[in-house]
Amino acid sequence: MPRIASAKKNMRKTRAATARNRSQRATLRTAMKTANVEASSPADKLKAVQLLDRAARKGLIHMNAAARQKSRLAKAK
Repeated sequence: MPRIASAKKNMRKTRAATARNRSQRATLRTAMKTANVEASSPADKLKAVQLLDRAARKGLIHMNAAARQKSRLAKAK
């Protein structure tokens, strides 16, 4: 455990960010799996694209990774 106050604060911030990122990443993965199903609706794909855009903007995933996944979603029938 850290003894310095700033290190303690950094640890708290890291825990909060980790929990937030884990939740958002899980939501994104669920949306991608739903959108990749053969019988998915256009609304499911739109939701996945919106989540990908947000994740890339917030730095959760790399912007090129988001672009690649969006491209694959668009190409899939």
